[in-house]
Amino acid sequence: MIPIQMVDLKRQYSKIKEEVDKAVVDVMDNTSFINGSAVASFTSKLSAYLGIEHVIPCANGTDALQIAMMALDLQPGDEVITPSFTYIATTEVMALLRLKPVFVDVDPDTFNINADAIRKAITNKTKAIVPVHLYGQSANMEEIMQIANEFGLYVIEDNAQAIGATISFSDGSVHKTGTIGHFGCTSFFPSKNLGAFGDGGAIFTRDAALAEKAKMIANHGQSKRYYHDLVGCNSRLDSMQAAVLNVKIDYLDEYNEARQLAAAYYSKAFSENSRIQTPTIAKGNTHVFHQYTLKLNGVDRNELVNYLGGQKIPAMIYYPVPAHRQKMFSFLNLPEVNLPVTDWLTERVFSLPMHTELDQEQLEFITTHVLNFINK
Repeated sequence: MIPIQMVDLKRQYSKIKEEVDKAVVDVMDNTSFINGSAVASFTSKLSAYLGIEHVIPCANGTDALQIAMMALDLQPGDEVITPSFTYIATTEVMALLRLKPVFVDVDPDTFNINADAIRKAITNKTKAIVPVHLYGQSANMEEIMQIANEFGLYVIEDNAQAIGATISFSDGSVHKTGTIGHFGCTSFFPSKNLGAFGDGGAIFTRDAALAEKAKMIANHGQSKRYYHDLVGCNSRLDSMQAAVLNVKIDYLDEYNEARQLAAAYYSKAFSENSRIQTPTIAKGNTHVFHQYTLKLNGVDRNELVNYLGGQKIPAMIYYPVPAHRQKMFSFLNLPEVNLPVTDWLTERVFSLPMHTELDQEQLEFITTHVLNFINK
C-alpha cells in the first residue's frame, strides 16, 4: 500500500508534472516574474470559473482578507461579526486593523456560522459580517445576505476552504461560494483544493469600484505608477505560482469530485456507528471536502489519534482552540463570551486524511482501523 498522507501533493503533482514543469519553465524563459502573462491568464480563468467579473490576485489568503477590509474602509473600533470556530487568519487581520471581532456560535452539524447568532450580535457599531465556509461547504449565505441588507452591513466571505462549492437559494439560483458577498477571499496554500506550490491568494467582487480600490491597496495604493492615492500594502501573486495554478484550475472540478468520492466512502463505512457522526451537508449545498471532519461521541480523541499514528495513519484536529480563547485576543477581555457549540465541537472534532489521491486500499485501511479502535 502507498503510504498515507494527510494531503498527498507529490502524487497529485506526478499526474500533471509535464504540464506544470512546462508552465514554470515558460516563466523562467520569459523572465516575467511579477505581474507576468501567467498571472493575467490565471486571473482570467479564475474569473470565468467563478462567474464573477473582478478577481484581484494577491500574495496569500490572509492578505486577501485584510485588503478586503481595508477596501471597505472599516475603521478602528468597528465591530465585525465572525465565527470563533475557524483558523486564526480570519480574525487575526481584524486585530491588525484594530477592528473588534465579535465572535458568535456555529451550527453544530455544518460547523458554519449560525445566522440567528449573527442577528443577535448586531449593534450600532457593527459594520461587517465575515462568514467562513468551513471544511468545504457554504454557510447559509441567503440568510446572511438578508441580514446584511436589512442592517446595511458588508459581507466578506472567507472562501479559503470551499472554492468550487455551491449553494442553492430559495429562488432556484445557484451560486459559487465567494461570489455572493461584497467580497470573497481565498487562499492558494498548497494543501487547499486549488493549491499553488507556495503561497498565494485572491479577492473576488462584482463591484467595479471596490475591485479597483482593492487592486490599488494590494499594490501600494497606486492609481498609476508612483502615484499613491491610498495607504496600501505589497501583496502580489508571483508568476511562478500563477503558472502552477493556471494548470491546476483546469482540474479543480475533477479534484473536488475525487474528494467527494473519498468522503462518500468514509461516510458509508461509518454510517452505522453511533459513536461517530459523519459530516452533514446542508440542503442546497455541495460540499468539496477540504477536510473530512467527524464528531466523536464517547471516544477518547487523543488516544484514537495516537493509535492511528501507530498504524501510520495521520489525523488532525481542526481546531482545538477557538479564536475567542486564544491569548492573542486577551486584550478584548472575552471571558464572558459564551459559545457552547464552539466549545463542544473543539472537544469532539477529528479529521481524517482527505485529498485527491486517496485510493480504495488506503480508504479501507483507514476506516478499518478507526472502527477497530472505536469498537474495541
